[in-house]
Amino acid sequence: MKRDKKKKLMGKYGSHDGDTGSSQVQVAVLTQRINELSKHLETHPKDDHSRRGLLGLVGKRRKHLNYLRLHKKDDYEQLLKELKLRK
Repeated sequence: MKRDKKKKLMGKYGSHDGDTGSSQVQVAVLTQRINELSKHLETHPKDDHSRRGLLGLVGKRRKHLNYLRLHKKDDYEQLLKELKLRK
């Protein structure tokens, strides 16, 4: 992922300047990477190494979403709508 895309996501979902660690930012960045890898796997279906990496990213995103669901319900629901994720 390019640096400018990542900074744009951090600015949109971060709670302050330089916010890189909050769960909202992490979910947004991971979603962007997941979407890019999904497109890659559509054109390269036998790339099992990338597929394993994709599954790891999905697992990380799920952990962050679970944290948000338990601790910050409003942020969780808003993030799902904005990123167009299913529950």
